[in-house]
Amino acid sequence: MKIRFKNLLLLSVFLFSNLLSAQSESAKLDTVINKVQEHKFYDREEFPLGLYTEENYENQAEFAEERITELQEINADSLSETEKISLELLKFKLQEDVDEYKYEAYLNPLLSDAGFHLSLAYQVRDFNNYSQVKAYLNKLNAIPAYVDQHLVLLRKGLERGITQPRVIFEGYESTYNDQLVDSPRESYFFEPFENLPRGLSEAQKDSVLDAAEEAISKNVVPQFKKIKDFFENEYLPNTRTGLGVSEIPNGREYYQNRLDYYTTLDLSAEEVHQIGLDEVARINTEMKEIIKEVEFEDSFEDFIHFLRTDEQFYAKTAEELLKEARDISKRIDAKLPAYFKTLPRKPYGVAPVPDAIAPKYTTGRYIGASDETQPGYYWVNTYNLPNRPLYVLPSLTAHEAVPGHHLQNALNAELGDSIPKFRRNMYLSAYGEGWGLYSETLAGEMGIYRTPYERFGKLTYEQWRACRLVIDTGIHEMGWSREEAVEYFRKNTALSMHNINTEVDRYISWPGQAVSYKIGEIKIRELRKKAEETLGADFDVRAFHEVILEQGVVTLPILEERVNAFIEKNTKESGNSN
Repeated sequence: MKIRFKNLLLLSVFLFSNLLSAQSESAKLDTVINKVQEHKFYDREEFPLGLYTEENYENQAEFAEERITELQEINADSLSETEKISLELLKFKLQEDVDEYKYEAYLNPLLSDAGFHLSLAYQVRDFNNYSQVKAYLNKLNAIPAYVDQHLVLLRKGLERGITQPRVIFEGYESTYNDQLVDSPRESYFFEPFENLPRGLSEAQKDSVLDAAEEAISKNVVPQFKKIKDFFENEYLPNTRTGLGVSEIPNGREYYQNRLDYYTTLDLSAEEVHQIGLDEVARINTEMKEIIKEVEFEDSFEDFIHFLRTDEQFYAKTAEELLKEARDISKRIDAKLPAYFKTLPRKPYGVAPVPDAIAPKYTTGRYIGASDETQPGYYWVNTYNLPNRPLYVLPSLTAHEAVPGHHLQNALNAELGDSIPKFRRNMYLSAYGEGWGLYSETLAGEMGIYRTPYERFGKLTYEQWRACRLVIDTGIHEMGWSREEAVEYFRKNTALSMHNINTEVDRYISWPGQAVSYKIGEIKIRELRKKAEETLGADFDVRAFHEVILEQGVVTLPILEERVNAFIEKNTKESGNSN
């Protein structure tokens, strides 16, 4: 009896010590997470649009390095699955802060279709209450400091040889000229004031409108004049003439760093390039099968020309294009319960890309809700209608709205306290864009593509992402010219020439990001195929999608671990039931 009691006592001590150890490691993780989530690098009331100084980026990098060191000291063995995921994701997030400072990426806050000044357009939202009105006015009045901070960074970028290539700025003058209005009420930034909240008194409304006109007259229009002067007289004449990011200081190392970040995998540029070539060849074969199906007797290039030029494939008005996008959205909405166990509560709208940014903007994009009173938005670009084919609209809708970005982003935000706050707003392209591209294939399973031309549109969108692997690495690693990139696109996709030129400029200005879509989609489809083949008749697509989405945004290695565990669990359960 004494021996048995002693053994029980030892076992109890062992279990208790393990419990304390587990609690200790969880507590350490919680401490670091809280440090990250509560740390303020600037006073948000003083800088409502953010603080963009070299010193602040340095402070963020130092803070991130300190937290990474603390995370590396945590023993993950005793953590729960959610905690392990949080640990890995926080390391990944903090490392990006370190790398942004290390490679001086903050000195280049411009893209071909975006930039620090274009980002201001995202602040324009409808008002639901007086607090939102005041917050928006504060942001308008903060624009001078915001612009000055970015001009300092851009000037330092010029000094250090870190700029965008000059070729991407053709037509860029629209990004600031459109804001040089004669009257404040003509400004895009005035639009929210046209529908003020109903609860405001007439005196409050008059006061708000006076403040709005003053803010735009004194702090918006003059700043866009300053931006115009800077770009045309100082920046554009001195930007670099080469294309690839490998040409800037530490550029080749930086490009590999971008591939690591955007794919969340360990792939070289050469490996990514070859994956792209293989995918392009596979998709081309499927495209030619559809050409045979519609009995088109001329060449592949003639068929592409037919799609680019025949009026039947194009909307006559912007409203017609938007109505078609809304119709597709509702048809997909009806199919969602058959494919998903959990659906988001947050609704989404379908709206045009704002005129202020449409000329250089991509075909469409998802814009997440800014707060709990706002929906998400699927933006459709209605600029230049002869270059917006209807046959690709089902794919675009599936990607940007549902089951793509809105469904995934809204679910991620609605995970609530089950994950730390930093994860609710986290976005990794390999996961998010991989899911978006996978959703285009899922729309085919739902029966959304109703004609051979829409199925061809789906393939040309998939081909578009496959070409990105080839073109992105071609430009940034292999010295491709812009003409080579455009020609490769032209030969292999049915994208309009306007879209092709817009896309190539985007890849030039945003190295590595474009490869995330296809790499992420390939991984998700690979994991689904593995689950289907292993589980056979026991495979449940709703359960599979739950595994993909229920922990929110993750890296691809984490996603693979989760799916493998799902397969193993269901295999055991299936075996036990037989």
